[in-house]
Amino acid sequence: MANELRQSLPESRPLLERRKELRALDSALARLRDTVDGMPQAPRGGLLAFTGPAGMGKTALLTEARVRATAEGFTVLSGRGGEKEQELALHVVRQLVQPVLAPLDEEELRTFLGGWYDIVAAALGLVAMPSGHVPDPTGVRDGLDWVMTRLAVKKAPVVLILDDLHWADVQSLSWLASFAPRAVDLSMLIVVAYRPDELPREAASLQAPAADLGKRPFTLAPLSADAVARIVRDEVGEEAEDAFCEECREVTGGSPFEAVELAIRLGERKLKGTSEDLPAMRDLAAAVKGPGLIERLQGLGTTTVRFAYAAAVLGQAISPELASTIAAIGSTAAAEATEKLRAARILADGDGSRDSLEFVHPLIATTIYRSIGTSLREGMHNAAAEAVRAAGLGPAAAARHLLEVPCEGNAEAVACLREAAREALHSGAPEAARRLLTRALQEPPLPEERAVLLHELASATFLIKPTATVAHLREALAEPDIEPELRAPMVYRLTQALAHTDRMAEAARVAAEEAQRTAHPRVRLRLQADHFNWSAFRTDEPDSSGRSRALARLADRLPGRGLEERYILGIRAWDAMMCGEPRQKVLAYAEKALRGGLSWTHENQGFEVPVSVALVFMYCDQPRRSEELFARGMAECESKGWRGSHLALGQALSGYIRYRRGCLAEAENLVREGLRIADRVEGAVPAQWFAVGILIQTLLARGRTLAARRLADKYGYGGDIPNAVIYPDPRTVYAELLLAEGRSDEAADLLSEVGEWLESREWRNPAWCTWQLGLASALSRSAPDRAVRHAQDAVKRARDFGAASVIGQALHARAEVTGGEAALDLHTEAVDHLQRSPAAYELARALVGHGAALARNGRLHDAADRLYQGLEGAVHCGAEGLAARARRELSAAGLRPLPLRYPQTDTLTAQERKAAERAAQGHPVGVVAKELHLTEQGVRQLLSSVYRKLGTDAAGLAEALKTSPRPRP
Repeated sequence: MANELRQSLPESRPLLERRKELRALDSALARLRDTVDGMPQAPRGGLLAFTGPAGMGKTALLTEARVRATAEGFTVLSGRGGEKEQELALHVVRQLVQPVLAPLDEEELRTFLGGWYDIVAAALGLVAMPSGHVPDPTGVRDGLDWVMTRLAVKKAPVVLILDDLHWADVQSLSWLASFAPRAVDLSMLIVVAYRPDELPREAASLQAPAADLGKRPFTLAPLSADAVARIVRDEVGEEAEDAFCEECREVTGGSPFEAVELAIRLGERKLKGTSEDLPAMRDLAAAVKGPGLIERLQGLGTTTVRFAYAAAVLGQAISPELASTIAAIGSTAAAEATEKLRAARILADGDGSRDSLEFVHPLIATTIYRSIGTSLREGMHNAAAEAVRAAGLGPAAAARHLLEVPCEGNAEAVACLREAAREALHSGAPEAARRLLTRALQEPPLPEERAVLLHELASATFLIKPTATVAHLREALAEPDIEPELRAPMVYRLTQALAHTDRMAEAARVAAEEAQRTAHPRVRLRLQADHFNWSAFRTDEPDSSGRSRALARLADRLPGRGLEERYILGIRAWDAMMCGEPRQKVLAYAEKALRGGLSWTHENQGFEVPVSVALVFMYCDQPRRSEELFARGMAECESKGWRGSHLALGQALSGYIRYRRGCLAEAENLVREGLRIADRVEGAVPAQWFAVGILIQTLLARGRTLAARRLADKYGYGGDIPNAVIYPDPRTVYAELLLAEGRSDEAADLLSEVGEWLESREWRNPAWCTWQLGLASALSRSAPDRAVRHAQDAVKRARDFGAASVIGQALHARAEVTGGEAALDLHTEAVDHLQRSPAAYELARALVGHGAALARNGRLHDAADRLYQGLEGAVHCGAEGLAARARRELSAAGLRPLPLRYPQTDTLTAQERKAAERAAQGHPVGVVAKELHLTEQGVRQLLSSVYRKLGTDAAGLAEALKTSPRPRP
């Protein structure tokens, strides 16, 4: 509803008993200056909050803040919440930025907003609402952060003044609560005022104490008797009796608003403040608010009452023309009513302009609105919706009135509500869109529009309540005569919602049933892809091998011409990798799927298959290609404003690729960022599972077992697992943690369960899940023969797949559980394979393991070389634990660590480049060695460094060299 008037008290009236608050304000403004007493200082912003019940003078303090900030030459941006405007998404944020940005033309606006233009320009009401991709709430919020930060830099120092924050829309509140901590590091002061008992939970963080500006918030106390006496005597004269003033304090409760309003009326009645005036004073006090106010209003005449009612229905920034239309009175009568309401101190000019009106105080607006009879109020809201739309104020402004009227089956109302819902979605407000579409459904719509409306409602609820999405779509699909073009995306969204609510089996079944039902070949192929996709991610799939065979038969018949065919081929590439089929075949399917492109943001396809295809290259020892695909895909998501669960998962899996390459510090940073995003996004639980598992593995590789345990305990990792397939496999990761903690028996039991599950699905690729390697390690002491058998089987499966990194990793595990002289050849072979892979951390592990085995067998010279190489690799990877082990092994062998020979860099040296180019051309190692005047072993070491730096093996070397910068001459 209406907000506290910016100048509800005369400008000349001093702020009584607010010395502490004004000192805090002056101190906060002083922090924004870049000099103090001629001495330079770093400007520092923050948050200053004033709180208290209605009428405590919060707006008067904010008015003073505006005056003082303006006098300092600071940029002042202000906004106010409104009781009846809470349904308008970003209503308060728009008030802040539109005065600055709305005057810009399109070119200037694009320059200012940069890459955020397509995400936030429409959300801020600066351009018409676009069609196409809808940004997620996180994307919009991040865009608002960027816009406000840019304003803080361009217009510094900046003071944001936000009144009636308790009535702000949820989207503005959520943004402010997340952005406010940043103000400390900007030249920006945020000053807010709110009623504490009415502040929504989205802004709860604003109530917490903060050290940056002292105690916060400042709770405004009622005025003392002396202060009320000063206000009264300023109006009626110094002769007012003490007892009279005491009674004024009693009837107003020390409320500054009520005290001032009462004093003004006492002066208008020319009362002197004597005991004889007490009855009249009490009558005047009763008329300030509540029933007395309504009686006073009714005394102004029927026409004036109707105009006041219309103003209360409109809420904020009241247009006299709109109010007269809603009240159904002429312009002359409206002007007369306006003057009467001004004289009665019910209405005043808005923002100093006679072109708009506002209530003198929100208490007045609320009291008048609540006094309107139900039927009349509904009729006025209906008239307001029509008038607002006719005035060109947009569907959102009209729709908020439609929410207050009974359902009538009005097709125009349905259209308005749907259009307003689209605006809400583009403003990152799916909950507001849900309310609008639910109301449209109740109207109800025309029968032929019902399915479309249910689909829109399901899309609005997907990010906030996917269980509701399922219900809405089932209801939509039950409607008769749905066009195939509409039914297919409905089914896809239904399967996606089922998958996101951990109902993978149901998602797969729905897709299969719809595939059999449809007669359209392309739609059928698309639904088959959904069926294969969701089936592959089921942990309880009953016939995994049968599904794999059916998928293989279908994929082999497809040339990959259309998007549906490419999705099938992408799913086949992933499945072949999981089953451990030869990597050449796996890569062939992946490359075929990518011809023509796989969008990460296709509205009706999802990004699961493109992500899977990108990761196939990682498992096949071409992680650089994976990183390139992830970089493009994540950029695509960010450009569409998808910065929630999509970006969280993308960051986490990007970290996983770096982990597999052995760049552990970078991996940790990326995964932590992914986890941070997932933690702040509603419904991003799957992304959390991915991120936590990857981060635990990374921490263990870095030797930080205690940190990994704390992380696992914080997120309950290792307990119940979802019904969806997560990678890395959560139980295998948790077993790695148990092994690091020395709990081998528990790890062995858990890994045995994992093995049984994977065997039942014929998922036998140790590159995807290293359960056999972990189990071999866990059993090495208690059951060494079983440990060796598991390691031997893992080596065979790794060779069948053919990626050098997993072959080397499996051979290393086998060597560790074999022990003795016989293990040395296995260690040598493990190192040889890992040197032909991009897996730097696994190579360092193998080198240290080999060196330790050589030392135990008395071959100290050879041991020293391996341990030095392993130590160097461990340090470059950021594997502190492995580096410490290498140093211990060197010390135990009587050797000292040498200084690192070269700094880590991804740029090839000139000699590495030459060796790589010759190898990519197919020249044997002997030929390359002769040309470069090196030994064959020297060439192998050069190429090993090349594979790690470029993130590929020999098969992807030629392609990787195309984008690798040449060394400087």
